[in-house]
Amino acid sequence: MSHVSVTINGRQYRMACEDGQEAHLVRLAKDLDQRVGELRTRFGEIGDMRLLVMAALTVADELAEAGKRLRQLELAGLENAGAVSADRSKAAEAALAAAIGTAAERIERVAKSLNQGLGEEIALG
Repeated sequence: MSHVSVTINGRQYRMACEDGQEAHLVRLAKDLDQRVGELRTRFGEIGDMRLLVMAALTVADELAEAGKRLRQLELAGLENAGAVSADRSKAAEAALAAAIGTAAERIERVAKSLNQGLGEEIALG
């Protein structure tokens, strides 16, 4: 377990994180600190706790919107996959129909050939 010191809203916090996650935690803290700074610029000094809650709600809103977009993309991907699957199915059906047609023609030629051969033998006999 590693420890990192981060500064948010002018206050320093010592945070624990998994080994290798230190830089990620620092980036997250910088992002949150920037959001708090932007809110302070827009609304003035309205209290540290209120600024942090507003920043957290902003992040939560962005996360919810990202989740909604992800679900929409997943649904669109499933719809596209369904369309691709239907196209593939139609192509497979067409190929199968063509193969059956070709096999039927061969069978007819073989049958005709056999019938002609039998007819000659009967006539000769």
